Amino acid sequence: MKNLVEWTEELSVGIQEIDEQHKILVGLLNRMHEAIVTGKDLQVINSILNELAQYTVVHFAVEESLMRIFNYPDYVAHKQHHEELTAQVVGLQRKVATGEEQISMEVLHFLRHWLTYHILGDDKKYSPFFLERGLQQSWAERSWMGKIWSHLHHHH
Repeated sequence: MKNLVEWTEELSVGIQEIDEQHKILVGLLNRMHEAIVTGKDLQVINSILNELAQYTVVHFAVEESLMRIFNYPDYVAHKQHHEELTAQVVGLQRKVATGEEQISMEVLHFLRHWLTYHILGDDKKYSPFFLERGLQQSWAERSWMGKIWSHLHHHH
């Protein structure tokens, strides 16, 4: 079965950990797509949507932490965009939970657009900024990033 979103190098922001998180978001969209196409029940689809909403919040928090650490000049605008995107997903969650809206192909295409435009549009803008300021492609060995991680995971 064809995925809704194929991960390509074009989607990479050149920072390994951020790419890994984006791949998880893409994977969640593909799981939701598959659940809809194969006619899984609403409960399954809802739980994937909830996972997507939760993971989005975690992912945005990581990006925003990096932006604060590196004094990213476009931080305020990017954070505002994050808040709009989060509100859209949370709104969708609410509508689906109350039965006001079904998760349809239309909704999936909205989510696909939301994700790919966010990654390609916004996130591509910050990666050169971070990389120039010494964020390695992978920050696993950087202890302060580990601190952010564990802090975020404990509040999850």
